[in-house]
Amino acid sequence: MKQHTPPLRPLALGNFKKTDSRLAAIVGNFWKLVWSNDNPAIDQKTRYLLSLANAVGAGRLRQATRELIKAYAAGTSVAEFDELFTLFAWNQGVGHFASEIGPSQLFAAYQFIKSQDDQGLPTEDIVKNLLKNFGEDNPDVGTRSQSI
Repeated sequence: MKQHTPPLRPLALGNFKKTDSRLAAIVGNFWKLVWSNDNPAIDQKTRYLLSLANAVGAGRLRQATRELIKAYAAGTSVAEFDELFTLFAWNQGVGHFASEIGPSQLFAAYQFIKSQDDQGLPTEDIVKNLLKNFGEDNPDVGTRSQSI
């Protein structure tokens, strides 16, 4: 199976090292167990979609936005995202979707993908544009610790 390199790295793991190096080692090894399996039973795209849906369910829209970008880079289609966002409205409720998901960076990134795809841009270009607008430099998406 071809190894997929995600467009966003787990930079938040560096925050654990700032707390405790032993904790960082444990969390880093756990991350490797979950995301660096050489022979996963669930394909990478589906793993990202599951992580995206779980993040939305937990109210972690920053993480969900990152998973959306990784899922798109791994081959998720706009039609698949359309169905997933319909499921969010169904499972989370219309009011929650309207007040929390609709105005979020997650929804903005999803709409950005749709508009860029409608313009016929190649996936690679859309991913580059996503990273410019919704990558580490976006304070609503990035996970690096903030300097004082």
